[in-house]
Amino acid sequence: MYKKQMAFQRIVCYAVLVASALIFVYSLGLLTDLYDSLYMTIRDPANLDMTTVKGSRIFYDMQPFNSSLTKVGIGLILVSLVLFLMNTHSRRKYYIGNFVAVALSGVCNIAAAVWGITKLSAYRAQFLELDFEALKAHAEMWKSLYTESTFWFDLGYVVFGILMVTTVLLAVNLILKLNVMKDEKRLIGSRKEVEA
Repeated sequence: MYKKQMAFQRIVCYAVLVASALIFVYSLGLLTDLYDSLYMTIRDPANLDMTTVKGSRIFYDMQPFNSSLTKVGIGLILVSLVLFLMNTHSRRKYYIGNFVAVALSGVCNIAAAVWGITKLSAYRAQFLELDFEALKAHAEMWKSLYTESTFWFDLGYVVFGILMVTTVLLAVNLILKLNVMKDEKRLIGSRKEVEA
């Protein structure tokens, strides 16, 4: 059980790091389709309601969220690195620093996922209110991208879902580690009794 738990804890720590990096990479591509299809529809960026496609202001409305998401991705990567700094991936026995690292990572991951999913759901609903007929006419006239796809919004659910799953696995690993440490302590205690 001990070797399997050690291998599992190493895998989980790397999975949390990868999931955090996925959030960052996702933030870099989130507005790609919106830029290609909606940027040219706004006639005057100072007046977002002056547009050839009703609702195309979503591209500008999402800018602050996208910027924050990039920062959150970087923050999550740094927080997940604390797991490695505290040797949570390789330590035989957990100390207070390991518990703090796991708790910090778990809280940050859950908070980021709830925030991200909530925001993405609102922006997805706003995107679906676009005047797609006007957008199609604009795309045909200016040879720009036309899409009704919610791919990038839906991908966000997957990416944040992966982050949540890795966080749950981190909690499961902590429970397993506590059980292994408890069993080890019991075995050491019984060995001392036999020697006495």
